[in-house]
Order: sequence, then structure tokens, then C-alpha cells
Amino acid sequence: MTQPVRAPLLALGVATLFVQAFLWAQAPAADTVVHRVDRARLIRDVTTLASPAFEGRRTGTPGALNVRRWLLDEFRGAGLTPGGTDGFLQPFTLTPRDSDPSPESGSSAQVGRSAANVIGLAPGRERQRKLLVITAHHDHLGIRDGVLYPGADDNASGVAVLLAAARYFGRNPPRHPMMFAALDAEEVGLRGARALIDSPLLPRNGIAIAINLDMVSRSAANEIFAAGTYYTPWLAPLLQDVQRRSAVRIRLGHDRPADRAGGLEDWTQLSDHGPFHEGGVPFVYFGVEDHGDHHKASDTVDRIDPRFFGDTADMIVDAVRTFDTRVD
Repeated sequence: MTQPVRAPLLALGVATLFVQAFLWAQAPAADTVVHRVDRARLIRDVTTLASPAFEGRRTGTPGALNVRRWLLDEFRGAGLTPGGTDGFLQPFTLTPRDSDPSPESGSSAQVGRSAANVIGLAPGRERQRKLLVITAHHDHLGIRDGVLYPGADDNASGVAVLLAAARYFGRNPPRHPMMFAALDAEEVGLRGARALIDSPLLPRNGIAIAINLDMVSRSAANEIFAAGTYYTPWLAPLLQDVQRRSAVRIRLGHDRPADRAGGLEDWTQLSDHGPFHEGGVPFVYFGVEDHGDHHKASDTVDRIDPRFFGDTADMIVDAVRTFDTRVD
């Protein structure tokens, strides 16, 4: 998630809490919790993405090129077909204003102007239906002043769940066509999402819903937010249905102006669902609230909660399956 500019948090009244951050608090019965994800592979994937080999995945660096190559292999292995302008890739160019040149070397400033989304498709059984688009940004902050920023939660975790979902729907063909997009350059202004939605690859009137994953691997409160129902209320009952089969608590909120939410932070423009929303596309953004390691070198794999991460991945895949089944 990009770093927000925070306003002071106002006191929240009971009514505001109920409407803006409604919590389905009742835990599901043990025999109703749905498991759809290989949890050992989930941990292997997030560990790989956050490893020193990928150098913190800063857009345009050799580490970012390495992660792109790795994602190509994973997309092929999941059975996806190419969905970019160059096979699985959608290359695009950052402006100097977008670039975040590293102090490590002068040469990386030139490299930092190139970026690429990695895009794969799962054909639906009913191909005339609109796309479900699942996104997660693969970039992070890189190496700064000799210090590696691994970005385990932000956002190796979202990419790992995106891959788990791609593998699930590779084995279980969906009703709708699906696009799985590992987006670049989120940390420098949601540039990968803007490049995708502004391209012919994705007609805006051909999208049923966008599902964005960003920071999904740790929560001391065992809860994750699903933002977007303020704009698309018909999604709330679908998420309530998902809650019945989830071991994590799903909260609604972080999707309306702060002055209408008692000061609760608005995430509508803070990750890659923002450009989709601007284009009139219904969205759900799954993410946890900020923690003390956000955008710090301490955002490491050992800080991830494997149980919560696995439960959240299961919930997200179940949510995509629910949308696929019940959204026209």
C-alpha cells in the first residue's frame, strides 16, 4: 500500500462504527471453514518474493526484473494464458517524476524508467461474461542507503495469494473469464494499475468487478478489511456469505470520505483499486490496517502470522469464487 497522508483520527460514535466498520463477529463452525489453498506453498512464495535475490523489488531495478521472470514461470505453471501486450508482460514507461532513483548507483535512475505488469488469463466457461480482475502489486521500496526493504506483507503477501487464486482457478475453471495482474509501480503512484485500465487490454465496460490484494498476512485482531461496499452496497451480502465459511473476521469500511466516517481513514485511492474506482468499476480491496513495520526494513517474513495468512488466503479465494458464482 502506498503511504497515506494521515489526518488526526476523530472519536468514532457507535452509529459510525456500525455503518462504516461493521464486523461480522460470530466465528463460523469448524466444519464450515473452507480450505482451498496450499499453505506450505503460500509461505514458500512469500518467502521467495521477500528474499534478498529480489532486492526489495523496486521498480526498474535488476531485482524487479528477477521477480518479473519468476512470476512469468509461476503464471505459466498455474495454467494461465498470456494477457499482456508482449506475452504475459505489459511494459510501460515511468516519467522522471514517477521514478524513485536509488542512491546506490547513478545507472539505476535510467533503468527505473521502465516497468511491466505481469498479466495472465483464465478463460471462463461462459466467455461472454464480463471479466473478474484480480490484482496485487509486486513492487516495493528496494534497497535504500544499503538497507534492504523486503516488503513481506507489502506486498509479497498479496502476490502470493494472487498466485494461489490463479492455481485454484486453473484447476477449477471459473464461470467468468478472469484476469490475474501482478502490477508494477504501485509505490510510485499506482502507475501499473493506471497503465492497465487505460489500455485496450481492459475495456472498462467489460469488467464485472476488480479485487485488489495489498497487505494480507498479519493481524493481531484476526481481522481483515474489505473496502468498496460503500460504493457498491450489493457486494455486502456476498461478503457476509463468505464470512460464514471464513476463520478470519471480515470488516467493512475504509472506503468513504473521512468526514463521513468520523475520521476513519479512507483507503479508496491508496492502492491499485483506486484507478478502477475512478473508471467506474466496482471493487473490493482486501487488506489489513497499517502496522509498525509498514514501509520499514522490518517488514520481514518472520513477522507474518502463518495461520492468519493461510486463513485469509482461503477466504479471498472463496470470495473470488463467490463473486464468480453470483455476480452477473
